[in-house]
Amino acid sequence: MKQFRNFCIIAHIDHGKSTLSDRMIQLTNTVKDRDMKAQLLDSMDLERERGITIKMQAVRMDYTAKDGQSYILNLIDTPGHVDFSYEVSRSLAACEGALLLIDAAQGIEAQTMANFYLALEHDLEIIPVINKVDLPSADPERVIQEIELALGIPEEECLLCSAKTGIGIEEILEAVSKRVPSPKKSEDNTLRALIYDSLYDDYRGVINYIRVFSGKLEKGQKIKLMATGKSVEVNECGYFKPKMTPSDSISEGGVGYVITGIKSLREARVGDTITSSDNPSEEALPGYKEAKPMVFCGLYPVDTEEFKLLGDALEKLQLNDSSLNFETESSQALGFGYRCGFLGLLHMEIIQERIEREFNIDIVVTSPNVTYKVELTNGDTFDMENPNQFPEPTQIESLKEPVMGLSVISPNEYISTIIELVKECRGGFEKSEIIDDSRQMLTFFIPLNELITQFFDRLKSRTKGYASMDYWYKEHSSSDLAKVNMLINGEPVDALSFIAHKQKAPGVARGLAKKLKDIIPQQMFEVAIQGSIGAKVICRENIKALRKNVTARCYGGDITRKRKLLEKQKAGKKKMKQIGSVTVPKEAFLSILKSDN
Repeated sequence: MKQFRNFCIIAHIDHGKSTLSDRMIQLTNTVKDRDMKAQLLDSMDLERERGITIKMQAVRMDYTAKDGQSYILNLIDTPGHVDFSYEVSRSLAACEGALLLIDAAQGIEAQTMANFYLALEHDLEIIPVINKVDLPSADPERVIQEIELALGIPEEECLLCSAKTGIGIEEILEAVSKRVPSPKKSEDNTLRALIYDSLYDDYRGVINYIRVFSGKLEKGQKIKLMATGKSVEVNECGYFKPKMTPSDSISEGGVGYVITGIKSLREARVGDTITSSDNPSEEALPGYKEAKPMVFCGLYPVDTEEFKLLGDALEKLQLNDSSLNFETESSQALGFGYRCGFLGLLHMEIIQERIEREFNIDIVVTSPNVTYKVELTNGDTFDMENPNQFPEPTQIESLKEPVMGLSVISPNEYISTIIELVKECRGGFEKSEIIDDSRQMLTFFIPLNELITQFFDRLKSRTKGYASMDYWYKEHSSSDLAKVNMLINGEPVDALSFIAHKQKAPGVARGLAKKLKDIIPQQMFEVAIQGSIGAKVICRENIKALRKNVTARCYGGDITRKRKLLEKQKAGKKKMKQIGSVTVPKEAFLSILKSDN
């Protein structure tokens, strides 16, 4: 156990985590040169295309230090985007140390701070590493001062490296072996292992990624999952090198995988404790907090016959990503589908793309919304995740929307622009902290409803890409909200209804009505597109009727002949409008739901 060093790499997005893990794998000869490729631990095509890490990945490296001592280094590479901070918190629970990676040109960013505090909460040994020192714009001295000022870590503890060129990688491995503590020896030898991640294989079933905290897990052993009470036999166990490499056992302090033939996620949940069936542990390891979905939307198959296939796809993805939530729902316009909860907009986008790529299912995604807390006049309360659950205004005692804490790190010249943007989005300023001479960290509160509608893109464009942000749940706060129904020919369309603040509702509804006007085909009668709050219409657009020129045959004579024909046509159109119905094509929903609104 004294040889083991379990550590992870944490950083803001795009600071070079995957490149650093590549260099470490190369230097320790874990993978042969002919099998080596860039972003080795990013196994999904989506990760490689976008250049981001979505799933944390583990690898076991054998390293001989300069003093001749041998070490087994278990590295977990983590995602950097704020939407996947749940993945980061799970990997921290399986480690004793963390490399805090900081870009030498950009310095401390919002997610750097968030991950630093997350690692402190888990009581990890933090080693700051300044990456990309080979860049012409690199300023390591300034970044070291920032680290001392903002994080309180002395200069001599900071390491310099360039993951791209390989400078300083040996020093990092030395620091990990000397500064990261080995796993603590448990008081008893009862088997207790934490499931920190899962993967689904069509042929082998559920593959659980585990960290053994006490005892020893062996092949052929009968084990018990403490949350569900299910007993199974270990078919295979082993380590990541970085491919799965079978082994006879995983000893205390080790990180590896276990295959038991379980086919369902509900029987082997992430955060569960594995113990021995013959000599079970009395208490489970502390698991993880449940991931709280922040953004909700509906997923509907374009072909209604693929509803069951979509459900199977979501179950398999949930096994791979425990922060995904879903339940069935139906819509008059789109048929049967699933209501899904995500940690953020990028998370939603990734799941949508994985369904289309990995399972070949074309889906319609409804516009994202958030969870509101509703208190009724009769004293009942419930969580409202869907605009269709909106009660009658007379029954509402109070309506609360989720408010997020928001931290933005930005150069000083953009501060007034950022404050103005947050005000536009119904947010408010709380405090500012100086990081160095040229940058500040601003803290705001902002409704989540505003945060998920292009806020990040607008922040980046207004600050020319220099600002970085991080957000967290703060509270549910009372707000003046209303449900906006979109009516087509007087009939409400449930898939297009949305919840908005009363001040902003008319503008959003007007934009949606204009979009619908361009998309819905002309009918034989005039079609009215309206947005309404209750009985009050707040916007209207008209689609003109297709008309036949009924006066074409009147080549002369009295004007009353033409008027008579036009009046007859007008009466026919009126009658047609009363009995006619407008069918909104599915393509219209697709193009509307992909729009900014």
